[in-house]
Amino acid sequence: MISQTNNTALRTAYPSKVNEAREPKGANIASQNETSRVDQLKEAIGSGEYKVNIEALSEKMADSLL
Repeated sequence: MISQTNNTALRTAYPSKVNEAREPKGANIASQNETSRVDQLKEAIGSGEYKVNIEALSEKMADSLL
């Protein structure tokens, strides 16, 4: 069985279309990690478990005003 990572690497190495551009090797893995993080955040927000880091948020707001 081909793992999801190997399957992704195979798809980028052998594009289905001749003119299809190849992505860098780490791009798909990063996208998968980001997607899973987005899914985690959606679940946490939906269930009411997501907590805003008020200190970090206030620091970023203050920095943007300066």
